[in-house]
Amino acid sequence: MGVLDTDRRILALAFARMADSVGNSFLIVVLPLYIASGVVSGGTFGLAPALITGIILSMFGFFNSAIQPFAGNLSDRSGRRKVFVIAGLLLLTVANFVYTLVGSYAAVLLIRVAQGVGVALTVPATVALVNELSTDAGRGGSMGVFNTFRMVGFGLGPVVAGGVVAGGPYTLLGVSITGFESAFYVATVSSLVGAVLVHLLVSDPDPEELGEEAGEDLSIAVLDHEREGKLLDPVFTLGVASVFMAVGIALLEPLATHINATLDQNATWFGIEFAAFVLAQVLLQAPIGAWSDEYGRKPFILAGLLLLVPTTLAQGFVTTPLGMVAARFLQGVAGAAVFAPAMALAGDIAKGRSSGTTLSVLTMAFGLGVAIGPLSAGYLAGFTLPFGTSYAAPFVFGAVLAFLGFLLVYSQVDETVQRGPSGDRADADPAAAD
Repeated sequence: MGVLDTDRRILALAFARMADSVGNSFLIVVLPLYIASGVVSGGTFGLAPALITGIILSMFGFFNSAIQPFAGNLSDRSGRRKVFVIAGLLLLTVANFVYTLVGSYAAVLLIRVAQGVGVALTVPATVALVNELSTDAGRGGSMGVFNTFRMVGFGLGPVVAGGVVAGGPYTLLGVSITGFESAFYVATVSSLVGAVLVHLLVSDPDPEELGEEAGEDLSIAVLDHEREGKLLDPVFTLGVASVFMAVGIALLEPLATHINATLDQNATWFGIEFAAFVLAQVLLQAPIGAWSDEYGRKPFILAGLLLLVPTTLAQGFVTTPLGMVAARFLQGVAGAAVFAPAMALAGDIAKGRSSGTTLSVLTMAFGLGVAIGPLSAGYLAGFTLPFGTSYAAPFVFGAVLAFLGFLLVYSQVDETVQRGPSGDRADADPAAAD
């Protein structure tokens, strides 16, 4: 399935997510600079400024992950996805703008919490809409297209953000605005554009099209009580694997100073290494998603998790910038092989109107992994191994997690796409994998 064959409502959601991702990824670069610039001051709750800065940056991920299952469940029970998406984007719009009005650690911390809530409202309802608007035979392709646009926005944001901050101050209608204020305004407009696109171009699916199971229990299962020989629920298993994958992906960012010194490179090279992962995602998400519709979800997920092992490990051992670029690109290939097929497999299992709750397990898990990754990297970087670089320990840890994720998916997750006697694609009964 090509991009042009995708449902226009899914394309609208993808464009909205891309616009929102530009603004969110802007803050990856801008917030640490903003906090360190001296603009933010005041009490730090008795903590060192460096520690409170780390807490502020991590708070988004933890609140985002903690609230997503509840937001997904609420959208399932109400049957109204669109209002959750728009509400979350509008909350992000306000939060991004308020950064320009405050200057204390406490206020920035509260805004970061509000951003986490905004994304938690938006993401489960958005992926549930993509799932429900997709056909069974095209779900992987739709997830791939959606994730491709999201990654385009995520990749563009950091590239532009540094230039916007460095280029300030600016004059707008005779008023001088700093580079930081300009960056926050860009993030504000991005999330507002996303809300407008969803309002104008997206509609909720007809409840009657979602089956008769909309009123069933929408809780998240951990153990599997239906499939013989299986211990863990398949969606929960995919969630655990997603946490492990996200931890490995997020190890790089907090080690920038150590990596630049060891590889004798500047910040530009580090930016290229960061972007290499995103480039692989952009190039491969859509085709791998479509291939998973044809050949099955599980083979791609397993291949991706297995490829994550050496590509994560390599980042603690390479000694040249080009080696790091190659490792990050191949890690992006591995991530692309997991993202869309895993979301599609969970979507295959989701019954009736349970998409928000079911898929929130994966989106919550990835957000949690992204929050844990930098913290674990910072902690493990203090341990020196008898091999590899001085910062090899975090990447060894990430590689071990990726292999554990592979073993879990291999043993606990069943394929949801099967071929009939004629060789044609035939969907497995989702209940069999539930």
